[in-house]
Amino acid sequence: MSLSQHDLIRNYLDEFHSISPFEAFTDLGITKLATRISEMRDKGYDIVGEDETRFNRFGKKVTYKRYRWGNVA
Repeated sequence: MSLSQHDLIRNYLDEFHSISPFEAFTDLGITKLATRISEMRDKGYDIVGEDETRFNRFGKKVTYKRYRWGNVA
C-alpha cells in the first residue's frame, strides 16, 4: 500500500520540521503543496505557513510559504 500525499507531508514535517513547495516537489513529487496543506487543515491538522524570501539564480527576489506544525514550540 502506498502512502497518500497527506501521509508523505505529515512524515516529512515530523522528520524535517518544515516543508517548502520546492522540497515537496523534489523530495516527494507533490506539485500542489498549498492545496494539500489546505485539505489537511480542513481535516484538523495544525499547520502554519510563513513567508520565506530568497533570490533565484537570476538575482530576482522570490517569496514562497514554508509550512510547519503549529503546535510545536
